[in-house]
Formats: sequence, structure tokens, C-alpha cells
Amino acid sequence: MRKNFFFLLILMAYAVQAQNGPIDFEPNGIGQSWNWKVFENSNNPPLEFVANPDPDPMGMNPSATVAKFTALPQGAPFAGCETLHGAGVGTFTIDNNNTIIRVMVYKNTISDVGVKLVRFDNWSLGEIKVANTKINEWEQLEFDFSDHFGLTYDQWVFFPDFRNRTGTEIVYFDNIFGEQYTFIPPPPSPPTMEFPNVFTPNGDGVNDTYAPKMEHAEWAQWEVFSRDGQRVYTGRTVEAKWDGRVNGHLAPAGVYFVLGRCGNSTTSIVPEEAISLHLQR
Repeated sequence: MRKNFFFLLILMAYAVQAQNGPIDFEPNGIGQSWNWKVFENSNNPPLEFVANPDPDPMGMNPSATVAKFTALPQGAPFAGCETLHGAGVGTFTIDNNNTIIRVMVYKNTISDVGVKLVRFDNWSLGEIKVANTKINEWEQLEFDFSDHFGLTYDQWVFFPDFRNRTGTEIVYFDNIFGEQYTFIPPPPSPPTMEFPNVFTPNGDGVNDTYAPKMEHAEWAQWEVFSRDGQRVYTGRTVEAKWDGRVNGHLAPAGVYFVLGRCGNSTTSIVPEEAISLHLQR
């Protein structure tokens, strides 16, 4: 019985040695239901959980819900918020897996952001400060706690706008203890090629040159043929335009046919049929 009890104590001790994260503030996620305390911020308006101000699905932070801190001008430079000891974030030890603590922030000013880890008895080595470099967009900040290796903490403290303020500052933050963000460029848009079917090279300054309409094309090749199949023009670049001349002479009015293709580094298109082109004078 004594052995079993001792083994249970070991399991319990092991269970608490883990941080709860990533803290995403989603209604069914981690962090929103915690008892966050705001401090040194004048009348200490509570931490809010609101819609993401920039939920771009292709951006850094597409999360639906984020935390909102209202930093008041009457508040101290070190106004911030914190978790309860031993609750929420849990008890955790700094090791090879968590020496870098990441937080995403969205701010409209450049200023220091601070993170502090606190032990159960309120002892701490102090905050680590990192300034954001971007405004009005999400940025992932990294706080290096390598010097804290082997130390055990049970409280996380956040200083969103570490400076003297002359006005109210709104700071959004999210994805605490999240993975390092890696930008993945969106796939290139497929190229398109559209052939106008009327051409009037009559010198009136309107529609006097002919070219396919293209988008997202890096290269193009297109040809114009007379009704009897004679090639009268070849465009070999995206910028090429036909002025309605063949061997230096104005081409006669009538029906011509255009066939072409274009592409970019990943995709190419080839129209299946030639397009009728009405050349008018």
C-alpha cells in the first residue's frame, strides 16, 4: 500500500510539471476561462476576449478570438496581466522544449513588450522585454529564457506596452507558447488569357492595337492567322501588340483567327480553339 501511495505521488508531481498551451483564447480552447488579473493599470479594466482584428486566413494569425488589453495613460509603464499561481498555465520547468516563449501581438505603436515568469513564492528573475517592429499587423515575438534553464515556475506575467503613455493604447495578443510561425507563400494564381474579338486599327486612337488580355502570366506566345491559314502576326512576349499591319501594310478588314498560350512558373494554359477576330476599319 505504501509503495502504491508513493507511486501515486510521483505521478501527481509529474503531472503538474507541464505548461498548458498554446494559449489561444478560443471559447473551447485554452486561456479564455482562466482567472486573469490586471494590475497597475489605473482602474484595471479587465482583460477582454474579442474577435481578431486581422483574421486573414493567409496571414500570421487567422484565429477567431484573441485577448485585448486596454493600457490606460494613467497606468504604470509596467501595467499588465497575469495568471494565478499554479492555475491556468500550470507548473512547468524551463528545459530544451520551452526556453523560447513566443507570443503574437497586434499593436498600433512600437514599444517594449515584457514577459515574466514567477515562482510559487513570488520569486522571479524579472521580465524579459522585446519591442515589436510592426504596427497594425500581427507579429510573433520571441522571449529567450535560456538563462532560466532548470527553474520551475507556476505563473505567467505579460506587460503589453512597457512605457509611459500619453493616451490609451489597445494591444491584442494571442498564441502564447505557440509554435514558431513560418511564412508559407500562397500558390501563384493561375494565368488567364482572353482574346478580344473586335479590332479597329483605323488610327483614331481607340482600339488601334491588338493583344490578348492576360493576368498572372509570365510568358506568352500567340499568333494571328488569315482565313486561308496564313500567319500574319506572332506575339512572343506578354507585352506584344499587333498594329494591324502585315509586312508593313495595313491588313484588309475581315475575319482572322487567333491562337495562343501563356503561363507562369507553375502553370500554363492552351486554348483549345482559335478565336475569331473581326478586323474593322
